[in-house]
Amino acid sequence: MAENDGQEKTEQPTGKKLDDAREKGQVAKSMEINSFAIFTFGLLIIFAAHQFMGDLLSELAFTIFTQLDTLTIDQNLIQSFASKGFLKYTLILFPIFLGLVIIAVAASASQVGIKFSFKAMEPKFSKLNPIKGIKEKFFSSRSFVEAAKTIVKLIIIGVFVYNVLEKFFLQSVSLVSFTISEIVDFMIDSSISFLWQISLAFAVIAIADFVFQKYKFKKDMMMTKHEVKEEGKQTEGSPEIKSRIKKEQMLAARKRMMAEVPNADVVITNPTHYAVALKYDMDNEAAPQVIAKGVDTLAQRIKKIAAENDVPIHENKVLARALYKHCDVGDSIPEKLFHAVAQILAFIYQSKNEKSKSIV
Repeated sequence: MAENDGQEKTEQPTGKKLDDAREKGQVAKSMEINSFAIFTFGLLIIFAAHQFMGDLLSELAFTIFTQLDTLTIDQNLIQSFASKGFLKYTLILFPIFLGLVIIAVAASASQVGIKFSFKAMEPKFSKLNPIKGIKEKFFSSRSFVEAAKTIVKLIIIGVFVYNVLEKFFLQSVSLVSFTISEIVDFMIDSSISFLWQISLAFAVIAIADFVFQKYKFKKDMMMTKHEVKEEGKQTEGSPEIKSRIKKEQMLAARKRMMAEVPNADVVITNPTHYAVALKYDMDNEAAPQVIAKGVDTLAQRIKKIAAENDVPIHENKVLARALYKHCDVGDSIPEKLFHAVAQILAFIYQSKNEKSKSIV
């Protein structure tokens, strides 16, 4: 049994899970939006180009029907008419197909953005399992939902199509008295009207499906507390590893700090619990800096290194505590402690000068 079996998915999906899902091609996408876009913008393309398409169809029809009584039908004639017809229909349909391809891509990009993922295109051999495939296609909850959506969509579209076509059939009775151009115009106008009404039905379906897909995707992406915890471990490392890394970083920082103690101008102590090493570069710094500090055992080590390197050690309980509390390693001392530190440094510098003169 999996470790998170029985846990409810109560946690919002993390950014990592959403990114991983996107890499696999799992996004909240409604195919009905694409259908709606193709119908609607396809209608606009036909409307914009209907004069051009009508002229080509009229020309082709006129060429054929005006020569029927004078032509001798043979293989060459059929090939000639087929070639002309293919060229005409290609010119008619090419702008429509090109526009529909662009619209389909734009509709998908408007929902999920543009991202090329090779991971989503990787072959999955698990899909070759026929038993699993049949189960997912016909006996899963997803298949029942998709089947229900398809039935509802067919009913809605069927009602629209029936109402529209019934009207067109009644109007088509009068076509016998129309000219070829008028028949072509009727066919184009009827197609536009048909597509326009169907697109309205698709709009209702697309909006409902888009909301449903967003809801379903969010629900599917929800995580259990255990999943969030495990993902945190994978992303940032386990608590044990993080603790060990932090410990090693602290040891490295402490080692660097202790290496700076011999360069200190003074070590201020309290005298047993606290030790703070100060360094002052009068040419480059406005105030003395804390280059090392410690308490208890670490304080004793700082004092020992200072003594071994002839760094002055000055006892001042209040100042040592204040420096330890208000300063981190690398900080300049606060202004309120300037006077006390300046007095100590002045005394130390004076002592060093007197010692140098006595040696000379």
